[in-house]
Amino acid sequence: MSKKDKKQKTNQKNKINYYIFAVFSVFMIASYFLNFELGNRITSNFMIFAKDMGAILPPAFVLIGLFEVWVSRESIENNFGNTSGFKKYIYAVLLAATTVGGTFVAFPVANSLYHKGANYSSIFTYVTAASLVMIPMSIMEASILGIKFTAIRIGVSLPLVIISSILLGNFFSKIDYKIPQPD
Repeated sequence: MSKKDKKQKTNQKNKINYYIFAVFSVFMIASYFLNFELGNRITSNFMIFAKDMGAILPPAFVLIGLFEVWVSRESIENNFGNTSGFKKYIYAVLLAATTVGGTFVAFPVANSLYHKGANYSSIFTYVTAASLVMIPMSIMEASILGIKFTAIRIGVSLPLVIISSILLGNFFSKIDYKIPQPD
């Protein structure tokens, strides 16, 4: 597929996304004027989500940009790369525990880790652990369900995450997979 064809395909996908958002916007406005209860609840939920993302994403992307600039490639290779041994999983879990914003933030950080030389298994551990061991979520869970429950959940889940990350990382390395670069 030529670059021109790829660009046309991307433009076509973008147009479809804009049309879908336009239809959704018309639905939200029509729901308001027609007092359609389900549409109003959908609009309310969308606005709450949009507000939350507007509050989380800008600072998160600033921090990701600072991470890109301040953390050297050598540091990532030494602590998350192929030669770092088991400590890469510990660092991946610790980094994931401090990640706020869930996968909206975890995937851009994972992309940064990848481009700075982290190996696949540490990236998979980070992304999975970002949904599993976030400190605010774990504190809230422990206060509601108890510390014992939270400890058991994390104690059982983390070894499984690391094992599956190792297996998946080995598979990706074996097939020599590379993340496609944008044109």
